[in-house]
Amino acid sequence: MIQLHSIDDLDAQLHQLRETGHKIGFVPTMGALHNGHISLIHKAKSECEVVIVSIFVNPTQFNNPTDLENYPRTERQDIQLLEENDCDFVFLPTVEEMYPPNYVPKKIDLSLLENTMEGKHRPGHFDGVVNIVSRFFDLIKPHKAYFGRKDFQQVAVIKAMVKQLKFAVEIEVVETKRRPNGLAMSSRNMRLNEEELEQALIIAQVLNKGKTWSESYAPSTTLSKMKQYFEESKLELEYLQIVHPETLNDLNQYWVPGATACIAAFCGNVRLIDNMELVPNNENE
Repeated sequence: MIQLHSIDDLDAQLHQLRETGHKIGFVPTMGALHNGHISLIHKAKSECEVVIVSIFVNPTQFNNPTDLENYPRTERQDIQLLEENDCDFVFLPTVEEMYPPNYVPKKIDLSLLENTMEGKHRPGHFDGVVNIVSRFFDLIKPHKAYFGRKDFQQVAVIKAMVKQLKFAVEIEVVETKRRPNGLAMSSRNMRLNEEELEQALIIAQVLNKGKTWSESYAPSTTLSKMKQYFEESKLELEYLQIVHPETLNDLNQYWVPGATACIAAFCGNVRLIDNMELVPNNENE
């Protein structure tokens, strides 16, 4: 695996690969890698000749400075994990390199996509996501880019960005990787103690309950039952919504294919998110 620390290094390597027609797969990360990230890399390896992983804790997508400060940074372990999983290149740029003084942020119309859930509770978050992902796409020009379904709303935003900015890249979404007990894998799990890891299981449990209830009840009733079930937990609920998979509009009376329950909650002072498709979307098959 080759480590790239500057845009010049990146350009030198990629120029040669593009000249020889290699298909490039890209996995953007903020480090603190876990098996969820590794599943993205394996998917990329199976579909592309060259896989590039970026490790960059992007300051512009954190609306809370404390959250940025506390975000786990495990670069040495991350690099070892990437080497063990046959990653071809890891790109480790600095903030100064990614956001030089002459950098002009890209703006797109996210409309409803940023006015609900993560966008509502983390103002400016998706502007930061659009900035960094578009910057990486400009620099790397991948054929395919890989994202985890756990960041459900982020995926919708990135798909909208690709469409509006006309990037020639395919977005591949990989199912959320979970522990055997159902807890979604997340870099933030590193900050939970054993008791909190146990308490956090309520998130996956309430989503599974929602999937069961969706077979018998309308979205509004299903959501009410989910919220009531969650009240028994020790976590602080930030939001719990059942939404359309593309518009992210709340569903009330009727189900649609791909209807998804999304949740954010605080376990201690650690914010966790998760989601689950409640109604099968046959288009995904």
